[in-house]
Amino acid sequence: MNQKHQEDLAHIRSMMERSSRFISLSGLSGVFAGLSALIGGLYVYQLFRKNGVDYFNDQHILYSANLVSELIVTGVLILLFALTFGIFFTLRKSKKDNLPVWTTATKNMLFNLAVPLTAGGVFCLALLYHQIYVLVAPATLIFYGLALVNAEKYTFSDVKYLGFCQLILGFVSLFFLGYGLIFWILGFGILHILYGLVMFKKYK
Repeated sequence: MNQKHQEDLAHIRSMMERSSRFISLSGLSGVFAGLSALIGGLYVYQLFRKNGVDYFNDQHILYSANLVSELIVTGVLILLFALTFGIFFTLRKSKKDNLPVWTTATKNMLFNLAVPLTAGGVFCLALLYHQIYVLVAPATLIFYGLALVNAEKYTFSDVKYLGFCQLILGFVSLFFLGYGLIFWILGFGILHILYGLVMFKKYK
């Protein structure tokens, strides 16, 4: 009888979690988002070399308008690839587990993600407008970390650990200005891949 009660409680807990949390997030989304960022970061480094920019030179460098435009386009493409992979693997996982995708929990999670990300996006646009490029990478890491921590209550709790790691990387990179690309690759590339692999193994 006690075992039956425990099974019933576990079933009720599972139903409550499904209704209040977005649990269709696939670890493979993180892996492929990380790979996209990793490839994009390496491409940006080659782009610097192609334009005669010694990235690891401590001297302040003025970037040309064309180079800045290429960097922005590259960033947008990385984001689009990451979102495409995220949507694909999320839909695949939800179909496999027979779970609805568009729920109240999904809306809450997206809203809590969107507020810090929107604020960060506007802040980064202002940095680009004022040509303060050296702060763009730290800012993206910090605001992304805040978004993950903020959205954690509506999805897997593990997300907050990724968020804290992004925040720490962003804070550290503020004291190593000029090396933002390295921290950006570590945060959006390596950390995403490691997090995705852990999540895939844990929740597959």
